Amino acid sequence: MKTSRIAAAALVLGLAGAITATVAANAGSLAAPAAPPLAAAPDISVDNVKAHLNQLQTIATNNSGTRRAGSAGHTASVAYIEQKLKDAGYTVVRQRCSSGCQYVSDNLIADWPGGDTGQTIMFGAHLDSVSAGPGINDNGSGSAAIMENALALAAANPTMTKHVRFGWWTDEEQGLNGSKFYVNSLSSTQKSAIRGYYNFDMIASTNGGYFVNNITTAVAKPLKDYWESLNLSPEENKEGAGRSDDYSFQNAGIASSGYATGASARKTAGQQQKWGGTADAAYDSCYHQACDKYPSNINDTALNRAADGIAYTIWNQAVGTGPTPSPSSSPTASPTSSPTTSPSPTGQPGTVTVTNPGNQSGFVGFQSFPVQVRATSSTGGTLTFSATGLPPGLTISAAGSITGTPTTGGTYSVKVTATAGGSSGSTTFSYQIYGF
Repeated sequence: MKTSRIAAAALVLGLAGAITATVAANAGSLAAPAAPPLAAAPDISVDNVKAHLNQLQTIATNNSGTRRAGSAGHTASVAYIEQKLKDAGYTVVRQRCSSGCQYVSDNLIADWPGGDTGQTIMFGAHLDSVSAGPGINDNGSGSAAIMENALALAAANPTMTKHVRFGWWTDEEQGLNGSKFYVNSLSSTQKSAIRGYYNFDMIASTNGGYFVNNITTAVAKPLKDYWESLNLSPEENKEGAGRSDDYSFQNAGIASSGYATGASARKTAGQQQKWGGTADAAYDSCYHQACDKYPSNINDTALNRAADGIAYTIWNQAVGTGPTPSPSSSPTASPTSSPTTSPSPTGQPGTVTVTNPGNQSGFVGFQSFPVQVRATSSTGGTLTFSATGLPPGLTISAAGSITGTPTTGGTYSVKVTATAGGSSGSTTFSYQIYGF
């Protein structure tokens, strides 16, 4: 968390991927859906969150004890989270903060496929530490918690009523600069598509309390509801007001909330009575110091409660209440036109439409999608193909047998197979080649 109150700027970039799928729009505002039962969301493993914290500590230890923005430790932290999310099926983008950041470095943005991108719910945390230490509570805790929630969402692969995006911000400790850069990059349309932003900065303070940003607002309701279901009686996060990345979104007119467990402010006697811990002592006595490290500066109980509250909020705001649909049949692939190459070595792509019967979940939210398939070379009697324009969760293979080297006017049979959600479908069509 940034030490002092910072002014932030407006407007926001939504990351439009190379591919757009048409999905059913979902009407209603952020607070409109009725809260599903608390049990609807998965129980987030605090051990998994702590494993990520252990990895962030190892990264810091191997890089001069810090994960400061722009340092080798920060770069390695970005790479660690990026790979985990890519492996889980996220569309992940590094956004270079090239202006306004004291240390030129990257934000990391991850989109879970599916849901109405016109109604996006966003969860974020800053990934950088101060120079003095590894920043395990500030803010490895928030970064690891939203990361494990992202992985849990991917593993559950539920139906989505809204789109979910995660962000890990750089250069927060120098003035909320990474999140400002992101927010300032968005058009007004992209900004309005973000229906709520949730920030998590220091959620495992050893003498912590239970604080919610903008606690009386509609956007804060699921966070507040979850902690109230644990009889925690959360309070407004006064200490953190204007001091973390939610402020960048708030200044852009985006409804914002989040969890925090406190920084250098001292716990009151009343707070000690209802939450335990030590009165008149800092919530985090290692705030912005070298001792903010794993595992000594982590409150497992607070971390677990925050991670589960994040999951509840994701499910409350963006996940459908019905069961995940089962595949009604295998996907099919069919040519929309007979592909032909030009006389150039690489040829031209043919278009194949992949159809998803019953909108099965393995196709990540679309019912049909056009894919370009291109013959790229011929070796030993086999045509080699490449497919472009694939969304996450879909793979395409294409094979064609030939005799010798393709010659002018040759027409060959090509089999294209689409695989998604554990099911496959194939189609065969003619491919005319003028030579490589």
